[in-house]
Amino acid sequence: MSGPAGHGPAAGLYRPGDTPVHRLPAHCKLPAVLAFVLVVVATPREAVWAFGVYALFLAAVAALARLPAGFVLRRLLIETPFVAFAVLLPFIASGPRVEWLGLSLSESGLWGAWNVLAKGTLGVAASVLLAATTELRDVLRGLQRLRMPPLLVQIASFMLRYADVISGELARMRVARASRGFTARGPRHWGILAKTAGALFIRTYERGERVHLAMLSRGYTGSMPVIDRLTATRAQWAYAAALPLPACVVCVLGWTL
Repeated sequence: MSGPAGHGPAAGLYRPGDTPVHRLPAHCKLPAVLAFVLVVVATPREAVWAFGVYALFLAAVAALARLPAGFVLRRLLIETPFVAFAVLLPFIASGPRVEWLGLSLSESGLWGAWNVLAKGTLGVAASVLLAATTELRDVLRGLQRLRMPPLLVQIASFMLRYADVISGELARMRVARASRGFTARGPRHWGILAKTAGALFIRTYERGERVHLAMLSRGYTGSMPVIDRLTATRAQWAYAAALPLPACVVCVLGWTL
């Protein structure tokens, strides 16, 4: 599952560096991020202060990884649809209403919007930090070491590996259409675009068959070889736990205070 670094559909998410966070094995970072997100989700929405503490934890990780604030904030824009949904909740939710600047807002909708924004933003931020400090091929190796079903790891590997191939094929088809004077300007051209999508599917399917036959001719038996079997040290596991364990303490305090 090796491949050139810096290429692929998520190449812009990774920021090369030589920091303790970058050097941490992927199979340590993955459980740590998952545990952190689960703790955030389990925190009661009324414990507003707890989410501020979680944000400080993530800011400390970003500083340790030497990730600029602008780099992280730009990638948080991916949650814009969830923000739009959260903004609508106070207007469409039922229950007791409160007046604010002449607007009638649902009290439960306000809490729901806060819940979505706080937990969603923290979850996306944790994922952004993971992607920014871990190459995709290392993520796949980490999943393999964590005993994720091999078939799922292979599907993810092939999907990431050939996303660029498919996008390149689509770009060439777009250039071919443009060279023949085609410009999509309305519903009357949807039929042509549908035929393009069908042709793209056939080409990628045929390419997949050729790749599969090439793999079989080279001894592929249904599982990819494990390139390395490096294991994490206790110190590395303890280092990875430095994020979820304090967050778990904050969550407990959020329920008890």
